[in-house]
Amino acid sequence: MSRPRKDAPLRSDAQRNRERILEVATAELTRCADAPLSSIARKAGVGQGTFYRNFPHREALVLEVYRYEMQQVARAASTLLDTREPGEALREWMDRLARFAMTKAGLADAIRLVTSAPGGPDKPGPTPVMEAAGLLLRANEEAGTIRPGVSEDDFFLAIAGLWQIGQGEDWQPRAARLLDLVMDGLRAGAPGR
Repeated sequence: MSRPRKDAPLRSDAQRNRERILEVATAELTRCADAPLSSIARKAGVGQGTFYRNFPHREALVLEVYRYEMQQVARAASTLLDTREPGEALREWMDRLARFAMTKAGLADAIRLVTSAPGGPDKPGPTPVMEAAGLLLRANEEAGTIRPGVSEDDFFLAIAGLWQIGQGEDWQPRAARLLDLVMDGLRAGAPGR
């Protein structure tokens, strides 16, 4: 009997189980950094064997939740550009990024717990989100909807206030005001205005 390769794609039911675990884990770990793994498995509707086959230890789960959320935000950029005008896609993506920032703030304790242990894994970098921002910025620059020459670094410096908004606060109106201000700044000096 042959065993499946480790890098072989997951069957569709296995992929659904994995995504369900990640969705539940995101919510649970955001609420409580040391949420019991058994509780996450139960709420995701999977058995312990399925859970541990996907995530053999807490560190693997926490880091994958972070990566998963980051990938979801990054993928949204091209999807939005396929269905919206560039300016609208950028602003909508910024809202999605704000939701990620609030989730990440809730996961910060869980990430800190697993990455601060001696010999623990490194925290994943923001590369996919940076690339997504670059894709949106270039599309907007080409469309003449934002000022030319805005880099991904410029963009993230401009929205850095997102990470200052407290999770317990009514963060959505504050984030929306901040992102509207950033969007107005990006539009100032745009050739198409």
